[in-house]
Amino acid sequence: LEEAQEVAAQITAASGRSCRGYSADMTAPEQVQQVAQQALADFGQVDILVNNAGINIRRPIEQLSLEEFRLVQETNVTGPWLLCRALATHFKERTYGRVINTGSTLSIISIADRSPYASSKGAILQLTRPLALEGAPYSVTVNCVMPGPFGTEMNQTLLNDPVSYQNFISKVPLGRWGDLDDIGGLVVFLASDASSFVTGGAITIDGGWTVQ
Repeated sequence: LEEAQEVAAQITAASGRSCRGYSADMTAPEQVQQVAQQALADFGQVDILVNNAGINIRRPIEQLSLEEFRLVQETNVTGPWLLCRALATHFKERTYGRVINTGSTLSIISIADRSPYASSKGAILQLTRPLALEGAPYSVTVNCVMPGPFGTEMNQTLLNDPVSYQNFISKVPLGRWGDLDDIGGLVVFLASDASSFVTGGAITIDGGWTVQ
């Protein structure tokens, strides 16, 4: 919560807009529902939902426990599903909403030792499609962004491993990992009225990795 509130304060200072930080366990349905209701109570409405929470456990299947597999699914899939459900009626009543789900290149291709994560991100892509159809009569759009290798905290172990880092670079035609700024423009577009005719989309941001 403290980290979220710190980021909220930075956004407020930079933009002059009211911003608040919240905290919830994405695997706990009551907490997800509560944070959605708190945002509605504080701001009166929600225009944009970006489902970006995610974890990754990298090991061969025989070295994974069922609990670890379930944890990745609960965090990466069930959590976003719960948030979408919590705000669905609100979006439909307003006949407006922008839902942006964060998938991965592993929504459509794969890498060894990623069975929990790849399964979850494939599910996020498929979750996007029925929700887009459900939202369409109410002018609610639902899209999926699918990043390739980005220098996030989740990928820090790979960034610190020269062999793994170069292995990823070798697969990216643009020859580098993504910077966080590379993803911002697409998310802003999908969150704006400029994307009002885009729904059910699955857009890669991967330096050309998946076109090979």
